[in-house]
Amino acid sequence: MRPRLLILQPSYYRAKASHDVFKVRRRNVVPLTLPYLAALTPADWEVTLADEQVEAVPFNDRFDLVAISTSTLNSYRAYDVADEFRRRGRLVIMGGPHSFFHAEEAGEHCDAVGVGEAEFIWPRMLEDARLGRLQKLYRAEVLLSLACLPHPRYELMNLRHYGPFRTFTVVSSRGCPFRCEFCSERFLLGETYRCRPVREVVEEIKHCHSRSIFFGDSNFGGKRSHAIELMEAMIPLKVRWSALWSSYLCNDEPFMQLALRSGLLHVNIGLESISADTLASMNKRFNKAHKYAAMLAKLSRLGISYSLNFIFGWEGETESVFGATLAFLQQHKVPVAYFNILTPVKGTPLYDRLDAEGRIPNRDELDRWPGQLCSIRPPYGTPASLENSVRSLYKDFYSLPSMLSRLPMPITQANIASWVINVSQRRMARAEKVENNFDGY
Repeated sequence: MRPRLLILQPSYYRAKASHDVFKVRRRNVVPLTLPYLAALTPADWEVTLADEQVEAVPFNDRFDLVAISTSTLNSYRAYDVADEFRRRGRLVIMGGPHSFFHAEEAGEHCDAVGVGEAEFIWPRMLEDARLGRLQKLYRAEVLLSLACLPHPRYELMNLRHYGPFRTFTVVSSRGCPFRCEFCSERFLLGETYRCRPVREVVEEIKHCHSRSIFFGDSNFGGKRSHAIELMEAMIPLKVRWSALWSSYLCNDEPFMQLALRSGLLHVNIGLESISADTLASMNKRFNKAHKYAAMLAKLSRLGISYSLNFIFGWEGETESVFGATLAFLQQHKVPVAYFNILTPVKGTPLYDRLDAEGRIPNRDELDRWPGQLCSIRPPYGTPASLENSVRSLYKDFYSLPSMLSRLPMPITQANIASWVINVSQRRMARAEKVENNFDGY
């Protein structure tokens, strides 16, 4: 009889006070981690996949091994689930972004921790578990080549949980060529920006059997020539796709025209700030604040649905940044924006600097709870006032008058996408709970 393996992606707790598990009836994006780990699993294992956001954790089933993927947001829930499985006599292993930086902490709740990319260590962890010789820690080398990666095993997923218009995640590269002070990507994914062979990416897109694709790359256009080759290859596929890339690419007319021809539906761009001084302090000098207006005008002219990310709480900012940002967004009729509070990630230069300055009062609570929570001592006001300012910004930006003044008529597919996102964000912004859940709408 083949050994039985459960690969689990836990949900997270809605709030610190209640510990209610966040659940939804349906998700729009199919998670990639579960089916990809299944694809890396040797054929002599019987594999079950479970996404706790849409289905129950099968505590009562008998598994020889339980593998749990952890992010910082779901870490407390992941630990409780792991503890319960171990109480029932199951072997438990853990990995994921949170375990990368908190391996010792994760190790208190499982039998083995995997640190780094799975391709090197996953088969070895499974074999050691099967033979009863699990080590406490497995640390992977960086996978230099991304050629010949297996296709995710979506046939093991209950895709009814993801709706009739589900979106599949495809990764065409790993890492990021830039070194922003607040970002942990180069620690998780290595210093080198690596691309998958275009032919293999195209085959994986076909494998999804869907016209809706989200590229889960940290920076889709990190290597322009690779992105150009991939977009040209996608034209015959007639897919609608979304991605994240850097702002400077939006001023690249041939790149943007090709993106449209290949089926671009929505692009997310990390502007982070409208202040050149703040961008310089982030080590994000490739963002040119003086070029933002022309960039946004070009996106509007091309009819592209886009969203912008902002971070608040940087040294040198004042509370006037909120009004200035809102005025900027309304002036340029920006369709979608996300407002975030500066949260240092362990292992980054930002974390080390703020920790040395004594500006992280409770390091253990960083990023553990949903919503826009301030976990640092900000350069102005108090943590509570910064949270209130961000919530007010959300409410003002996603107010009905603001939406009507900013958004074009929902005639094209791109404009419809912008309206859909605005409606969902408006519901979030109007929520009365302090622990507003940005995933729950």
